[in-house]
Amino acid sequence: MGDKVLVTGSAGFIGSNLAEALCKKDYNVLGIDCFTDYYPRKLKEQNLSNLKSEKNFEFLETNLVDCDISKLLDGVSTIYHEAAQPGVRYSWDHVQVYIDNNIIATQRLLEAARKNKQKIVFASSSSVYGDVKELPVKESTELNPISPYGVTKVTCEDLLKIYNEAHGIPSAILRYFTVYGPRQRPDMAINIFSNKIMNGEAFELYGDGSQSRDFTYVDDIVAGTISAGESSKEFETYNIGGGSTITVKGLIDKIGEIVGKEPNYKCVGEQKGDVKHTHADITKAKNDLGYSPKTKTAEGLQNYINFIKG
Repeated sequence: MGDKVLVTGSAGFIGSNLAEALCKKDYNVLGIDCFTDYYPRKLKEQNLSNLKSEKNFEFLETNLVDCDISKLLDGVSTIYHEAAQPGVRYSWDHVQVYIDNNIIATQRLLEAARKNKQKIVFASSSSVYGDVKELPVKESTELNPISPYGVTKVTCEDLLKIYNEAHGIPSAILRYFTVYGPRQRPDMAINIFSNKIMNGEAFELYGDGSQSRDFTYVDDIVAGTISAGESSKEFETYNIGGGSTITVKGLIDKIGEIVGKEPNYKCVGEQKGDVKHTHADITKAKNDLGYSPKTKTAEGLQNYINFIKG
């Protein structure tokens, strides 16, 4: 067996996929999750079902906001910090939840890592950029979040930077771009669109459909995340994107094509905090980490449709 690693948020969408991949690479994986009520607990328990049979996986239900983190880090070489309160729209009415589960949890994790200086691979978000004028965005692009969620991610990035400078904690900040795939959260657009179209149900589309997104398949996100954890870099920030973009209308049409049904939707007003376009410049991740997204959008959508069909 390899080194022991910690995966926070290991019952979540990305965390569970990451923990499985780490187990397959013979790491000893300690997974933690606090099962917030953002979506049903049973879905997160299903995410863990494959991991329960892995001999090199251990799971603890605990909360980074109030647990003794130093005990969790005993023998750990690398921390994959996926735990967070997600959701741009939800953040407007639940700011304290985001402060606690994103900022406070990250600060406490950093403080606990001071003793042995474990490397932290932090799951940030393209939301830190906000609406930008020039695409694709580089890591050097000015950060301008337009939602409370995005603000908390920027604050966490700042915490990682100052803890690296003051205490020598090595870190990799990964700005994920619209992750999708099996086990994705029920509130995510691809899940909603897919289920509505498959069931012949009408649905609402925020905006006019011309918004574009750099969708990134979860397997590619996991590969980039592990590469960052295995890198010898002391402190770096990387865009982890899918390598191409598609409009939201184009996405809906593609799902309709895959399931063989005509989408039935109407456009409604835009939502606060939703950016118009995202597109990652992934040159730095390619050069430093060998990151190369393999899954095209059409293939990833087909995989997801197959997953929800069972």
